[in-house]
Amino acid sequence: MAGKYQSYSECKNSGVEWLGDIPAGWQTQRLGALLQERGEANQGPVTDNILSVLKDVGVIPYDEKGDIGNKKSDDIERYKIVHPGDLVVNSMNVIIGSVGVSKYFGALSPVYLVLHARDKGLLHPTYLGYIFQIKTFQRWLKRLGYGILDHRLRIPMDNLKKEFLPLPPPKEQRTIAAFLDHETARIDRLIEKQRRLIELLKEKRQAVISHAVTKGLDPNVPMKDSGVEWLGQVPEHWVVCRLKHVKHPRANSFVDGPFGSNLKSEHFISEGDVYVIESNFATTGLLMPSKLKTISEDHFLTIKRSEAEEGDIIIAKIGARYGSSAILPSIDKKAVVSGNSLKLTINKEICLVEYANLLLRHLKNEEAMDDGVNVTAQPALSLGALNNLPFLAPPLDEQSKILSYIDQTSELFDKIISKSELSIQLSGERRTALISAAVTGKIDVRNWQPNTSTQTAEPDLPMAAEQAAEYRV
Repeated sequence: MAGKYQSYSECKNSGVEWLGDIPAGWQTQRLGALLQERGEANQGPVTDNILSVLKDVGVIPYDEKGDIGNKKSDDIERYKIVHPGDLVVNSMNVIIGSVGVSKYFGALSPVYLVLHARDKGLLHPTYLGYIFQIKTFQRWLKRLGYGILDHRLRIPMDNLKKEFLPLPPPKEQRTIAAFLDHETARIDRLIEKQRRLIELLKEKRQAVISHAVTKGLDPNVPMKDSGVEWLGQVPEHWVVCRLKHVKHPRANSFVDGPFGSNLKSEHFISEGDVYVIESNFATTGLLMPSKLKTISEDHFLTIKRSEAEEGDIIIAKIGARYGSSAILPSIDKKAVVSGNSLKLTINKEICLVEYANLLLRHLKNEEAMDDGVNVTAQPALSLGALNNLPFLAPPLDEQSKILSYIDQTSELFDKIISKSELSIQLSGERRTALISAAVTGKIDVRNWQPNTSTQTAEPDLPMAAEQAAEYRV
Protein backbone atom coordinates (compact mmCIF):
# COMPACT_ATOMS: atom_id res chain seq x y z
CA MET A 1 0.00 0.00 0.00
CA ALA A 2 2.76 2.41 0.96
CA GLY A 3 4.59 1.66 -2.30
CA LYS A 4 1.84 3.14 -4.45
CA TYR A 5 0.82 6.08 -2.26
CA GLN A 6 2.83 8.76 -0.47
CA SER A 7 3.12 8.89 3.28
CA TYR A 8 2.71 11.97 5.45
CA SER A 9 6.02 13.70 6.11
CA GLU A 10 5.29 14.25 9.79
CA CYS A 11 3.45 11.94 12.17
CA LYS A 12 2.80 11.75 15.89
CA ASN A 13 1.68 9.15 18.39
CA SER A 14 -2.12 9.26 18.62
CA GLY A 15 -2.13 7.73 22.09
CA VAL A 16 -4.83 5.34 20.87
CA GLU A 17 -3.75 1.70 20.77
CA TRP A 18 -5.71 0.58 17.70
CA LEU A 19 -4.87 3.75 15.76
CA GLY A 20 -1.10 4.09 16.23
CA ASP A 21 0.67 7.07 14.63
CA ILE A 22 -1.37 9.73 12.85
CA PRO A 23 -0.37 12.74 10.72
CA ALA A 24 0.90 15.69 12.73
CA GLY A 25 -2.00 17.92 11.62
CA TRP A 26 -4.68 15.47 12.80
CA GLN A 27 -6.45 15.26 16.14
CA THR A 28 -8.26 12.56 18.06
CA GLN A 29 -11.62 13.10 19.71
CA ARG A 30 -13.90 10.95 21.79
CA LEU A 31 -16.88 9.69 19.82
CA GLY A 32 -19.25 11.24 22.34
CA ALA A 33 -17.73 14.69 21.74
CA LEU A 34 -18.34 14.36 18.01
CA LEU A 35 -21.67 12.50 17.89
CA GLN A 36 -24.89 12.36 19.81
CA GLU A 37 -27.93 10.11 19.64
CA ARG A 38 -30.77 11.51 17.61
CA GLY A 39 -33.44 10.24 19.97
CA GLU A 40 -36.46 10.70 17.67
CA ALA A 41 -39.18 8.07 17.90
CA ASN A 42 -41.37 7.16 14.95
CA GLN A 43 -44.54 8.11 16.81
CA GLY A 44 -47.53 8.61 14.58
CA PRO A 45 -45.87 6.96 12.74
CA VAL A 46 -43.82 9.74 11.17
CA THR A 47 -42.73 7.49 8.28
CA ASP A 48 -43.40 4.00 6.99
CA ASN A 49 -40.09 3.92 5.10
CA ILE A 50 -38.42 1.16 7.11
CA LEU A 51 -34.65 0.79 6.80
CA SER A 52 -32.15 -1.92 7.67
CA VAL A 53 -28.39 -2.28 7.98
CA LEU A 54 -26.43 -5.09 6.34
CA LYS A 55 -22.92 -6.14 7.24
CA ASP A 56 -20.34 -4.45 4.99
CA VAL A 57 -23.16 -2.93 2.91
CA GLY A 58 -24.62 -0.21 5.12
CA VAL A 59 -28.08 1.31 5.38
CA ILE A 60 -30.61 0.11 2.80
CA PRO A 61 -34.40 0.07 2.45
CA TYR A 62 -35.85 -2.91 4.29
CA ASP A 63 -37.49 -4.23 1.11
CA GLU A 64 -34.04 -4.66 -0.47
CA LYS A 65 -32.78 -6.81 2.41
CA GLY A 66 -34.41 -10.07 1.39
CA ASP A 67 -34.66 -12.87 3.94
CA ILE A 68 -31.50 -11.93 5.81
CA GLY A 69 -31.73 -11.06 9.51
CA ASN A 70 -34.70 -10.21 11.67
CA LYS A 71 -38.18 -9.50 10.36
CA LYS A 72 -39.82 -6.09 10.51
CA SER A 73 -41.93 -5.51 13.61
CA ASP A 74 -45.64 -4.80 13.29
CA ASP A 75 -45.21 -1.93 15.76
CA ILE A 76 -43.05 0.51 13.79
CA GLU A 77 -43.93 3.36 16.17
CA ARG A 78 -41.24 1.94 18.48
CA TYR A 79 -38.67 2.45 15.73
CA LYS A 80 -36.11 5.26 15.64
CA ILE A 81 -36.11 8.05 13.06
CA VAL A 82 -33.09 8.26 10.75
CA HIS A 83 -32.07 11.30 8.67
CA PRO A 84 -29.73 11.38 5.66
CA GLY A 85 -26.15 11.61 6.92
CA ASP A 86 -26.86 9.87 10.24
CA LEU A 87 -24.50 7.14 11.36
CA VAL A 88 -26.49 3.98 12.10
CA VAL A 89 -24.83 1.40 14.35
CA ASN A 90 -26.21 -2.04 15.13
CA SER A 91 -25.21 -2.25 18.78
CA MET A 92 -25.31 -6.07 18.52
CA ASN A 93 -23.27 -6.40 15.32
CA VAL A 94 -21.03 -3.34 15.03
CA ILE A 95 -17.92 -5.48 15.55
CA ILE A 96 -18.61 -7.34 12.30
CA GLY A 97 -19.38 -4.26 10.21
CA SER A 98 -23.14 -3.81 10.67
CA VAL A 99 -22.91 -0.03 10.49
CA GLY A 100 -23.35 2.66 7.88
CA VAL A 101 -24.20 6.24 6.99
CA SER A 102 -27.79 6.60 5.82
CA LYS A 103 -28.73 8.16 2.49
CA TYR A 104 -32.40 7.91 3.43
CA PHE A 105 -35.01 9.40 5.71
CA GLY A 106 -36.77 6.56 7.45
CA ALA A 107 -37.03 4.49 10.60
CA LEU A 108 -35.40 1.36 11.93
CA SER A 109 -35.39 -1.03 14.86
CA PRO A 110 -34.68 0.19 18.40
CA VAL A 111 -31.65 -2.13 18.52
CA TYR A 112 -29.78 0.43 16.40
CA LEU A 113 -27.96 3.51 17.63
CA VAL A 114 -28.77 6.51 15.43
CA LEU A 115 -26.02 9.13 15.75
CA HIS A 116 -25.51 12.53 14.16
CA ALA A 117 -22.71 15.06 14.26
CA ARG A 118 -22.81 17.70 16.99
CA ASP A 119 -21.02 20.04 14.57
CA LYS A 120 -21.67 19.23 10.89
CA GLY A 121 -18.78 21.45 9.85
CA LEU A 122 -16.33 19.43 11.94
CA LEU A 123 -17.16 15.87 10.87
CA HIS A 124 -17.85 14.55 7.37
CA PRO A 125 -20.42 11.70 7.63
CA THR A 126 -18.93 9.57 4.84
CA TYR A 127 -15.46 9.73 6.40
CA LEU A 128 -17.02 8.76 9.73
CA GLY A 129 -18.71 5.76 8.13
CA TYR A 130 -15.38 4.53 6.79
CA ILE A 131 -13.88 4.57 10.29
CA PHE A 132 -16.35 1.88 11.32
CA GLN A 133 -15.30 -0.29 8.36
CA ILE A 134 -11.74 -0.60 9.70
CA LYS A 135 -11.28 -4.20 10.86
CA THR A 136 -8.77 -3.30 13.58
CA PHE A 137 -11.27 -0.81 15.00
CA GLN A 138 -14.06 -3.39 14.90
CA ARG A 139 -11.87 -5.90 16.76
CA TRP A 140 -10.90 -3.19 19.25
CA LEU A 141 -14.56 -2.59 20.07
CA LYS A 142 -14.99 -6.24 21.15
CA ARG A 143 -13.72 -5.41 24.61
CA LEU A 144 -16.71 -3.07 25.13
CA GLY A 145 -19.38 -5.66 24.42
CA TYR A 146 -21.69 -7.77 26.55
CA GLY A 147 -22.81 -11.19 25.40
CA ILE A 148 -21.82 -14.78 24.79
CA LEU A 149 -21.14 -14.93 21.05
CA ASP A 150 -18.34 -12.87 19.51
CA HIS A 151 -20.58 -11.74 16.65
CA ARG A 152 -23.49 -10.84 18.95
CA LEU A 153 -21.89 -8.54 21.52
CA ARG A 154 -24.06 -5.63 22.58
CA ILE A 155 -22.10 -2.38 22.89
CA PRO A 156 -23.95 0.31 24.86
CA MET A 157 -23.68 3.95 23.82
CA ASP A 158 -22.18 4.78 27.22
CA ASN A 159 -19.20 2.60 26.32
CA LEU A 160 -19.00 3.54 22.67
CA LYS A 161 -18.95 7.30 23.28
CA LYS A 162 -15.66 7.02 25.20
CA GLU A 163 -13.76 5.69 22.19
CA PHE A 164 -11.28 7.96 20.44
CA LEU A 165 -11.61 8.53 16.68
CA PRO A 166 -9.11 10.05 14.21
CA LEU A 167 -10.11 13.55 13.16
CA PRO A 168 -8.36 15.12 10.15
CA PRO A 169 -9.19 18.71 9.13
CA PRO A 170 -12.66 18.87 7.47
CA LYS A 171 -11.26 19.48 3.96
CA GLU A 172 -9.02 16.45 4.33
CA GLN A 173 -11.96 14.32 5.51
CA ARG A 174 -13.85 15.22 2.34
CA THR A 175 -10.87 14.30 0.16
CA ILE A 176 -10.36 10.98 1.97
CA ALA A 177 -14.08 10.20 1.61
CA ALA A 178 -14.06 11.05 -2.12
CA PHE A 179 -10.88 9.00 -2.65
CA LEU A 180 -12.35 5.96 -0.90
CA ASP A 181 -15.72 6.29 -2.66
CA HIS A 182 -13.92 6.25 -6.00
CA GLU A 183 -11.41 3.50 -5.24
CA THR A 184 -13.77 1.15 -3.40
CA ALA A 185 -16.33 1.51 -6.21
CA ARG A 186 -13.61 0.53 -8.71
CA ILE A 187 -12.67 -2.50 -6.60
CA ASP A 188 -16.33 -3.43 -6.15
CA ARG A 189 -16.81 -3.37 -9.93
CA LEU A 190 -13.88 -5.73 -10.39
CA ILE A 191 -15.28 -8.05 -7.71
CA GLU A 192 -18.68 -8.03 -9.38
CA LYS A 193 -17.09 -8.89 -12.74
CA GLN A 194 -15.35 -11.84 -11.14
CA ARG A 195 -18.61 -13.01 -9.56
CA ARG A 196 -20.39 -12.81 -12.90
CA LEU A 197 -17.53 -14.71 -14.51
CA ILE A 198 -17.83 -17.46 -11.88
CA GLU A 199 -21.55 -17.79 -12.55
CA LEU A 200 -20.96 -17.96 -16.31
CA LEU A 201 -18.25 -20.57 -15.85
CA LYS A 202 -20.52 -22.70 -13.68
CA GLU A 203 -23.28 -22.47 -16.27
CA LYS A 204 -20.81 -23.36 -19.03
CA ARG A 205 -19.47 -26.31 -17.02
CA GLN A 206 -22.98 -27.65 -16.50
CA ALA A 207 -23.77 -27.21 -20.20
CA VAL A 208 -20.66 -29.18 -21.13
CA ILE A 209 -21.60 -31.98 -18.73
CA SER A 210 -25.22 -32.06 -19.92
CA HIS A 211 -24.16 -32.24 -23.56
CA ALA A 212 -21.69 -35.03 -22.89
CA VAL A 213 -24.14 -37.26 -20.99
CA THR A 214 -26.96 -36.84 -23.51
CA LYS A 215 -25.15 -36.44 -26.87
CA GLY A 216 -21.83 -38.21 -26.33
CA LEU A 217 -18.41 -37.05 -27.53
CA ASP A 218 -18.52 -37.79 -31.27
CA PRO A 219 -20.08 -34.86 -33.17
CA ASN A 220 -20.36 -36.99 -36.33
CA VAL A 221 -22.23 -39.94 -34.86
CA PRO A 222 -25.68 -40.65 -36.41
CA MET A 223 -28.48 -39.39 -34.14
CA LYS A 224 -32.07 -40.46 -33.48
CA ASP A 225 -35.08 -38.93 -31.81
CA SER A 226 -35.22 -40.21 -28.24
CA GLY A 227 -38.96 -39.59 -28.11
CA VAL A 228 -38.41 -37.67 -24.89
CA GLU A 229 -38.64 -33.87 -24.86
CA TRP A 230 -35.85 -33.25 -22.36
CA LEU A 231 -33.45 -35.70 -24.02
CA GLY A 232 -34.08 -34.72 -27.64
CA GLN A 233 -31.73 -36.22 -30.22
CA VAL A 234 -29.38 -38.91 -28.87
CA PRO A 235 -26.76 -41.13 -30.54
CA GLU A 236 -28.45 -43.77 -32.69
CA HIS A 237 -26.77 -46.72 -30.96
CA TRP A 238 -27.62 -45.59 -27.40
CA VAL A 239 -30.40 -47.39 -25.52
CA VAL A 240 -33.32 -45.20 -24.45
CA CYS A 241 -34.86 -46.86 -21.41
CA ARG A 242 -36.36 -46.14 -17.99
CA LEU A 243 -34.57 -45.59 -14.69
CA LYS A 244 -35.88 -48.93 -13.44
CA HIS A 245 -33.96 -50.66 -16.23
CA VAL A 246 -30.57 -49.52 -14.88
CA LYS A 247 -31.17 -50.26 -11.21
CA HIS A 248 -29.67 -53.41 -9.71
CA PRO A 249 -31.87 -56.51 -10.08
CA ARG A 250 -31.66 -57.41 -6.40
CA ALA A 251 -34.51 -56.58 -4.03
CA ASN A 252 -34.66 -53.11 -2.47
CA SER A 253 -32.24 -51.60 -4.97
CA PHE A 254 -34.46 -48.52 -5.32
CA VAL A 255 -36.26 -47.62 -2.09
CA ASP A 256 -37.24 -44.68 0.03
CA GLY A 257 -36.49 -44.22 3.70
CA PRO A 258 -38.60 -45.60 6.55
CA PHE A 259 -42.12 -44.23 6.86
CA GLY A 260 -43.45 -42.25 9.83
CA SER A 261 -43.14 -44.14 13.09
CA ASN A 262 -40.47 -46.49 11.69
CA LEU A 263 -37.80 -43.82 12.14
CA LYS A 264 -38.47 -41.02 14.61
CA SER A 265 -36.36 -38.82 16.85
CA GLU A 266 -36.77 -41.28 19.70
CA HIS A 267 -34.82 -43.85 17.67
CA PHE A 268 -31.73 -41.64 17.41
CA ILE A 269 -29.00 -42.43 19.91
CA SER A 270 -25.48 -41.19 20.57
CA GLU A 271 -22.69 -43.23 18.97
CA GLY A 272 -25.10 -45.74 17.46
CA ASP A 273 -24.02 -48.56 15.19
CA VAL A 274 -25.78 -47.27 12.04
CA TYR A 275 -25.74 -43.87 10.31
CA VAL A 276 -28.87 -42.14 9.02
CA ILE A 277 -28.29 -40.44 5.65
CA GLU A 278 -30.62 -37.48 5.17
CA SER A 279 -31.50 -35.45 2.10
CA ASN A 280 -29.03 -32.66 2.88
CA PHE A 281 -26.30 -35.01 1.68
CA ALA A 282 -28.08 -35.35 -1.67
CA THR A 283 -28.53 -31.58 -2.00
CA THR A 284 -25.00 -30.59 -0.96
CA GLY A 285 -22.84 -33.65 -1.65
CA LEU A 286 -21.19 -33.06 1.73
CA LEU A 287 -20.99 -35.80 4.33
CA MET A 288 -19.54 -35.39 7.81
CA PRO A 289 -19.93 -38.67 9.71
CA SER A 290 -19.46 -36.90 13.05
CA LYS A 291 -22.59 -34.85 12.32
CA LEU A 292 -24.80 -37.76 11.23
CA LYS A 293 -27.59 -39.11 13.38
CA THR A 294 -27.23 -42.73 14.42
CA ILE A 295 -29.48 -45.62 15.43
CA SER A 296 -28.92 -48.99 17.10
CA GLU A 297 -28.18 -52.22 15.24
CA ASP A 298 -31.42 -53.66 16.60
CA HIS A 299 -33.53 -50.87 15.11
CA PHE A 300 -31.57 -51.07 11.86
CA LEU A 301 -32.74 -54.67 11.45
CA THR A 302 -36.37 -53.49 11.46
CA ILE A 303 -35.77 -51.01 8.61
CA LYS A 304 -33.01 -52.85 6.74
CA ARG A 305 -34.82 -52.45 3.39
CA SER A 306 -33.67 -48.81 3.44
CA GLU A 307 -29.99 -49.69 3.82
CA ALA A 308 -27.53 -47.62 1.78
CA GLU A 309 -23.99 -48.64 0.93
CA GLU A 310 -20.91 -47.10 -0.66
CA GLY A 311 -21.60 -46.32 -4.33
CA ASP A 312 -25.36 -45.99 -3.92
CA ILE A 313 -26.99 -42.82 -5.24
CA ILE A 314 -28.88 -40.84 -2.60
CA ILE A 315 -31.75 -38.73 -3.98
CA ALA A 316 -33.59 -35.98 -2.11
CA LYS A 317 -37.25 -37.03 -1.99
CA ILE A 318 -38.95 -34.12 -0.22
CA GLY A 319 -38.60 -30.35 -0.22
CA ALA A 320 -37.71 -27.56 -2.62
CA ARG A 321 -34.59 -29.34 -3.89
CA TYR A 322 -36.22 -32.71 -4.52
CA GLY A 323 -34.39 -34.77 -7.13
CA SER A 324 -30.91 -33.56 -6.14
CA SER A 325 -28.51 -36.47 -5.91
CA ALA A 326 -25.06 -37.52 -4.71
CA ILE A 327 -23.04 -40.74 -4.57
CA LEU A 328 -22.52 -42.16 -1.08
CA PRO A 329 -18.79 -42.45 -0.29
CA SER A 330 -17.12 -45.03 1.91
CA ILE A 331 -18.15 -44.69 5.56
CA ASP A 332 -17.14 -46.59 8.67
CA LYS A 333 -20.60 -47.86 9.67
CA LYS A 334 -23.71 -49.30 8.12
CA ALA A 335 -26.26 -46.73 6.94
CA VAL A 336 -29.92 -46.24 6.11
CA VAL A 337 -31.59 -43.40 4.27
CA SER A 338 -34.06 -41.25 6.17
CA GLY A 339 -37.69 -40.74 5.21
CA ASN A 340 -36.82 -37.63 3.18
CA SER A 341 -34.45 -39.54 0.89
CA LEU A 342 -34.30 -42.30 -1.71
CA LYS A 343 -31.57 -44.91 -2.25
CA LEU A 344 -30.73 -46.13 -5.76
CA THR A 345 -28.33 -49.00 -6.40
CA ILE A 346 -27.16 -49.08 -10.02
CA ASN A 347 -26.59 -52.23 -12.07
CA LYS A 348 -22.94 -51.69 -12.98
CA GLU A 349 -23.17 -54.15 -15.87
CA ILE A 350 -25.46 -51.64 -17.61
CA CYS A 351 -24.56 -48.24 -16.24
CA LEU A 352 -21.65 -46.65 -14.39
CA VAL A 353 -22.71 -45.02 -11.14
CA GLU A 354 -20.98 -41.70 -11.89
CA TYR A 355 -22.63 -41.51 -15.33
CA ALA A 356 -26.07 -42.31 -13.86
CA ASN A 357 -25.65 -39.60 -11.22
CA LEU A 358 -24.63 -36.96 -13.78
CA LEU A 359 -27.59 -37.87 -16.00
CA LEU A 360 -29.93 -37.66 -13.01
CA ARG A 361 -28.61 -34.18 -12.25
CA HIS A 362 -29.19 -33.16 -15.87
CA LEU A 363 -32.76 -34.48 -15.73
CA LYS A 364 -33.31 -32.60 -12.46
CA ASN A 365 -32.11 -29.35 -14.10
CA GLU A 366 -34.40 -29.99 -17.07
CA GLU A 367 -37.37 -30.45 -14.68
CA ALA A 368 -37.87 -33.95 -16.05
CA MET A 369 -38.78 -35.21 -12.57
CA ASP A 370 -41.63 -32.77 -12.06
CA ASP A 371 -44.24 -35.15 -13.46
CA GLY A 372 -43.40 -37.57 -10.66
CA VAL A 373 -43.98 -35.10 -7.84
CA ASN A 374 -46.84 -35.27 -5.37
CA VAL A 375 -47.69 -31.75 -4.20
CA THR A 376 -49.05 -31.70 -0.67
CA ALA A 377 -47.66 -29.59 2.17
CA GLN A 378 -44.34 -29.70 0.33
CA PRO A 379 -43.31 -31.36 -2.95
CA ALA A 380 -42.33 -35.03 -2.74
CA LEU A 381 -41.06 -37.40 -5.41
CA SER A 382 -43.12 -40.47 -6.16
CA LEU A 383 -40.91 -43.57 -6.18
CA GLY A 384 -43.20 -45.29 -8.67
CA ALA A 385 -43.10 -42.36 -11.10
CA LEU A 386 -39.35 -42.02 -10.73
CA ASN A 387 -38.91 -45.67 -11.64
CA ASN A 388 -40.41 -44.79 -15.04
CA LEU A 389 -38.23 -41.73 -15.58
CA PRO A 390 -36.80 -41.85 -19.16
CA PHE A 391 -33.10 -42.67 -19.04
CA LEU A 392 -30.14 -43.41 -21.29
CA ALA A 393 -27.75 -46.35 -21.37
CA PRO A 394 -24.80 -45.77 -23.71
CA PRO A 395 -22.26 -48.60 -24.10
CA LEU A 396 -20.11 -48.89 -20.97
CA ASP A 397 -16.88 -47.97 -22.78
CA GLU A 398 -18.51 -44.73 -23.98
CA GLN A 399 -19.74 -43.96 -20.50
CA SER A 400 -16.16 -44.35 -19.27
CA LYS A 401 -14.82 -42.00 -21.97
CA ILE A 402 -17.57 -39.46 -21.19
CA LEU A 403 -16.61 -39.51 -17.50
CA SER A 404 -12.91 -39.03 -18.32
CA TYR A 405 -13.76 -36.09 -20.56
CA ILE A 406 -15.96 -34.52 -17.90
CA ASP A 407 -13.22 -34.97 -15.27
CA GLN A 408 -10.71 -33.17 -17.51
CA THR A 409 -12.99 -30.29 -18.43
CA SER A 410 -14.29 -29.91 -14.87
CA GLU A 411 -10.70 -29.64 -13.65
CA LEU A 412 -10.08 -26.79 -16.07
CA PHE A 413 -13.26 -24.98 -15.05
CA ASP A 414 -12.44 -25.50 -11.37
CA LYS A 415 -8.99 -23.94 -11.85
CA ILE A 416 -10.45 -20.88 -13.54
CA ILE A 417 -13.16 -20.55 -10.90
CA SER A 418 -10.52 -20.87 -8.15
CA LYS A 419 -8.52 -18.05 -9.76
CA SER A 420 -11.60 -15.85 -9.81
CA GLU A 421 -12.40 -16.68 -6.20
CA LEU A 422 -8.82 -15.83 -5.22
CA SER A 423 -9.09 -12.57 -7.14
CA ILE A 424 -12.26 -11.71 -5.19
CA GLN A 425 -10.54 -12.52 -1.90
CA LEU A 426 -7.45 -10.42 -2.71
CA SER A 427 -9.59 -7.53 -3.97
CA GLY A 428 -11.58 -7.61 -0.74
CA GLU A 429 -8.39 -7.58 1.29
CA ARG A 430 -7.08 -4.67 -0.74
CA ARG A 431 -10.33 -2.78 -0.22
CA THR A 432 -10.10 -3.30 3.54
CA ALA A 433 -6.43 -2.27 3.65
CA LEU A 434 -7.07 0.82 1.53
CA ILE A 435 -9.86 2.04 3.82
CA SER A 436 -7.73 1.50 6.92
CA ALA A 437 -4.67 3.22 5.43
CA ALA A 438 -6.56 6.29 4.23
CA VAL A 439 -8.77 6.79 7.28
CA THR A 440 -5.93 6.40 9.78
CA GLY A 441 -3.48 8.56 7.87
CA LYS A 442 -1.03 5.86 6.81
CA ILE A 443 -1.22 7.18 3.23
CA ASP A 444 -1.49 10.80 2.09
CA VAL A 445 -4.28 11.39 -0.45
CA ARG A 446 -4.59 15.16 -0.04
CA ASN A 447 -3.52 15.74 -3.63
CA TRP A 448 -5.58 12.91 -5.06
CA GLN A 449 -7.72 13.58 -8.12
CA PRO A 450 -9.92 11.01 -9.87
CA ASN A 451 -8.34 9.97 -13.17
CA THR A 452 -11.37 9.12 -15.26
CA SER A 453 -9.28 8.54 -18.39
CA THR A 454 -7.31 5.67 -16.84
CA GLN A 455 -8.68 2.32 -17.88
CA THR A 456 -8.55 -0.27 -15.17
CA ALA A 457 -6.54 -3.27 -16.28
CA GLU A 458 -8.78 -6.30 -16.46
CA PRO A 459 -7.49 -9.57 -15.06
CA ASP A 460 -6.52 -12.32 -17.48
CA LEU A 461 -9.31 -14.61 -16.30
CA PRO A 462 -11.69 -13.86 -19.21
CA MET A 463 -8.95 -15.22 -21.52
CA ALA A 464 -9.01 -18.42 -19.50
CA ALA A 465 -12.80 -18.40 -19.82
CA GLU A 466 -12.44 -18.24 -23.59
CA GLN A 467 -10.16 -21.26 -23.38
CA ALA A 468 -12.86 -23.08 -21.41
CA ALA A 469 -15.45 -22.01 -23.99
CA GLU A 470 -13.64 -24.05 -26.62
CA TYR A 471 -15.14 -27.15 -25.08
CA ARG A 472 -18.08 -28.32 -27.12
CA VAL A 473 -21.67 -27.80 -25.96
